[in-house]
Amino acid sequence: MSSASRKARMLQVASLRAAYEKELADGTAAFFAPRADLCPWCGSTRLSERLRTTDLLQHKPGVFVLDRCHDCGHVFQNPRLNERGLAFYYRDFYDGLGEERLGGLFGGRTATYHSRAKSVRPHLARAAEWLDVGTGHGHFCATAQAMLPAVTFDGLDHSEGAELAERAGRIRRGHRGAFPELAARMAGSYDVVSMFHYLEHSTDPRRELEAAHTVLRPGGLLVIDVPDPESRFARLLGRWWLPWLQPQHLHLAPAANLRRRLTETGFTVLAEEHTEAHDAVDLVAATWVALDALAPREDLPWLPTPPKAWRRAARTAVLLAGIPLLLAATTLDRTTARPLAGRLRLTNAYRLIATRGDDSLR
Repeated sequence: MSSASRKARMLQVASLRAAYEKELADGTAAFFAPRADLCPWCGSTRLSERLRTTDLLQHKPGVFVLDRCHDCGHVFQNPRLNERGLAFYYRDFYDGLGEERLGGLFGGRTATYHSRAKSVRPHLARAAEWLDVGTGHGHFCATAQAMLPAVTFDGLDHSEGAELAERAGRIRRGHRGAFPELAARMAGSYDVVSMFHYLEHSTDPRRELEAAHTVLRPGGLLVIDVPDPESRFARLLGRWWLPWLQPQHLHLAPAANLRRRLTETGFTVLAEEHTEAHDAVDLVAATWVALDALAPREDLPWLPTPPKAWRRAARTAVLLAGIPLLLAATTLDRTTARPLAGRLRLTNAYRLIATRGDDSLR
């Protein structure tokens, strides 16, 4: 980062600090809904704590708990963030302060985007209109367009990312808002709907699937990538497993659960993929998150004061010392974990491809 960029970031952080201080004056309790006694997926009362952690990416204050249902295996945040909490913890992550950093990260995931488009391509026999839900800045759509030239891509996102993607020419049209609330006005408009690492962020996955059913034409495709809570890496790495992504991930459904829910919603599952959906970053991400947690904090607006010079120096020293560990973890991810991921059930995500049935035949 250049000196000019560092100065601009310092000014941006300073301008945000007073608003964050005011919002945090009464603590974080106001950000949570009441604790649930029933599994939101199957209604069971047989719940137990699966994970207790903090915000390991933004380092905003708060403690977050994931419970697991002993009857269906569903993992969910409990107590769940309410609307105020969601707004607080999403702020400055995908846009605002975090926009440049996340934009660069998503822009560099070309291989992942190729894998997604490759999985769908055999199921597309003609020109199609595709809605990418949770599109972010539209980088997947721009990459997939080259592989699927007969497809027209639109995007939808809660944040201003969809509008940014439209202005950048990565998508034809960007829709901003909640998918279930916008679905009625787009009924029957699309041949493909994708939800790549989106459904786990939803407060109500059932409504999201119903919205997809609404906007798809009969025979249209729904493509979903979500973290796999049954991954062995989830157990081996504990709170350092990146796909837990607290406090953003509210629901993590085992593949069998999501397959059944898709069938109930009027879809037929055509394919279930684990190795193809795997992103071989578990070890390097866990190493980075642990180093970042160990190092003193960088200047963040939700901290009461900027870090002193010695703390900035200490942070730099810790991260530099961790470079050999990061390199080793990257090598293991690519040379060992990736080829063995499917066989050893280390895959960190799964992909379901389903087709919407014809309502007139139901």
